[in-house]
Amino acid sequence: MGQKELAEKVRELKGLKQMAEELAAEIASIKDDIKAEMTARGVSEMLVDVFKVRWTKVLSKRFDTTAFKATHTELYGQYVKEVETRRFSVA
Repeated sequence: MGQKELAEKVRELKGLKQMAEELAAEIASIKDDIKAEMTARGVSEMLVDVFKVRWTKVLSKRFDTTAFKATHTELYGQYVKEVETRRFSVA
């Protein structure tokens, strides 16, 4: 792939990423509208046409690595492992 084709691919990527960000913002806005309506109605589940919409609380437990590292530094050091990844970015 030549320099010109590569530059065009990068421009296309940037344009698509911009569109994806705009769509994500629109999706979030619509979700927020639906959540606000559910809150106003005081429900966590409702039927809308053929759709069942749920907005429920989910409880989960996560290991607090920051607190564990602060109180058990040596033990933390024995089990932590370094992982190498590659990050793709376009500026």
